[in-house]
Amino acid sequence: MASPRLQLFLLGLGTLGVPLDTATNIAFPAITAAFAIPLEDIQWVVICYVLTHAGLMLGVGRVGDLFGHARVFRLGLAWSAIAYLLCAAAPSFGALIFCRFLQGIGAALILSCGPALATSLFPESRRARVLGAYAAMLAVGAALGPSAGGILVQEFGWSAVYWARTPAMLLALALLRLPPSRPTCGRPAFDLPGACLLALALSLLLLALNRLKGLLDGDLLALALALASLGAGYACVRWERLTPSPVLDLKVFRQGPFAFLSLANVLLNLAGFAVMLLVPYYLARFAALPWYQAGFVLALSPFGSMLAAPLAGRLLARTAPYRVAFGGGGILALGLGLIAAWGSEASLPSMAAALVLHGIGAGLFQVAYLEHVTATMPRADRGVAGSLANVTRTMGVVTGASLLMLLFRSVQSSGPGGDAGFLAGFASTFGAAAALCLAVVLLAAWLGRRR
Repeated sequence: MASPRLQLFLLGLGTLGVPLDTATNIAFPAITAAFAIPLEDIQWVVICYVLTHAGLMLGVGRVGDLFGHARVFRLGLAWSAIAYLLCAAAPSFGALIFCRFLQGIGAALILSCGPALATSLFPESRRARVLGAYAAMLAVGAALGPSAGGILVQEFGWSAVYWARTPAMLLALALLRLPPSRPTCGRPAFDLPGACLLALALSLLLLALNRLKGLLDGDLLALALALASLGAGYACVRWERLTPSPVLDLKVFRQGPFAFLSLANVLLNLAGFAVMLLVPYYLARFAALPWYQAGFVLALSPFGSMLAAPLAGRLLARTAPYRVAFGGGGILALGLGLIAAWGSEASLPSMAAALVLHGIGAGLFQVAYLEHVTATMPRADRGVAGSLANVTRTMGVVTGASLLMLLFRSVQSSGPGGDAGFLAGFASTFGAAAALCLAVVLLAAWLGRRR
C-alpha cells in the first residue's frame, strides 16, 4: 500500500467536498434569480441536504462497521461526484432540491466512514494526531468555501459551486488505496428497523428546530414535529434496547463524561454558529469591505480551526480529552465575547483576532470530542463513533440557526431600529452565545472536580 500519509491526504481530499458546501450559501442570490423563486424558498436547499445526511449518518456508519468502511467511502465518492454534476445541471428548482437530497446521501456515506478510515491507516498510539490532521483538512474546506464560492459564482455562475467539486472526488477515488474491508464471516445482522426509526427521529427533530421561529406567530407545526420526533425517538430507544445488534448501543452514554461531552458538542456548536449566521451581515453593513475581502475575513474562523486541529492532536497525546475539550470551550467563549464587543467601528485586527480565537476554540473542542468518542466506543464501531460526532454537531448548528436568529430578531425589533438596533441584537446574541459556552465550561469543571 502507498504511504499512509499520502493516503490520509487523499482521504482528506475526498472528504473536502463536504465542508466546501459552505460555498453554496454564497450562491443563494444567483440560485434565487436563476429559478425566479421567492427568497424564503431558498432555505430548502439547505434543509433537504442537512436532513438527509444527518438522518442517515448513524445508520450508514453502522453499515460501514459491518461491511467495510472502505467500500462505503468509495461509494460515497462516486455517488457525490455524480450528485454534484446533477445539481449543476438541474433544470428546475424542484430538480435541484431532489439532487441536494442525493448529495446528502453522498455526504453521509463519506462523513460516516472518514474518521474510521483515517485511524485505520496508522497505529492506535497515533490516533489522536491522525484525527487532528483529518479535522484540519475538513477545516481547510470550510475556510475555502466562502471565498472560493464567491469567485466561482462570479466567473461561472451558481452551478460552479457544485460541478467544481467533482474532480477532487474522482481523483481521490482513482488514487486511494484503502485498507481491505472487514471479513464477512460472523458478521451480525444490520438493524434496519433501528436505523429507520433513528433517521425518522433525527429528521423530525431537525425539522422542528428549523420551524421554531414560527411558534411566535402561532404556527404549531414545530410543536407537532417535536412531538412526532419524541414518539419516534421513544420507539427507537425501546427497539435499540431489545435488539442484539443495535445501530447505536445506548449503554455507551453511561460511561464517564460521554453523555455530557455529547451534549456539550450540541451546545457549543449552537453558540459557535453565531459567526456564520450573523458576521456576514455585520461585514456587509459596517466593515465596508469588497466581497472577496469579506469572504477572507469570514474564513478566519475555520482557519483558526485548521491551526488548532493538529495542535489538539499533539495535546491529546499527553492530556485527557476532557481538559482539551473544555479548554477549547473557554477559548470559544472568549472569541464570542470579543465579537459581542465589536461595535460599529471594529478594526480589522480586532475582528481577525476574535474570529481566529473562535476557530481555535472550536477546533480544539471538536478534535478532543472526536478522540473521546473514538476511544470510548469499541474499535468495531468506529463508523458509528465518527457519525455520532457529526450528528451532534449538526444538531447544534440547526438549533443555533433557529434560536440565535430568534434572539437577534427579538432584540433588534425592540430596539431603536437602523444600525443601532442591529448592533443591539448583534451584541446580545453573541453575548448570550459566549455565556452559554462559559456555562458549559464551568459545569464541566464542577463535574470534573466532583469525579
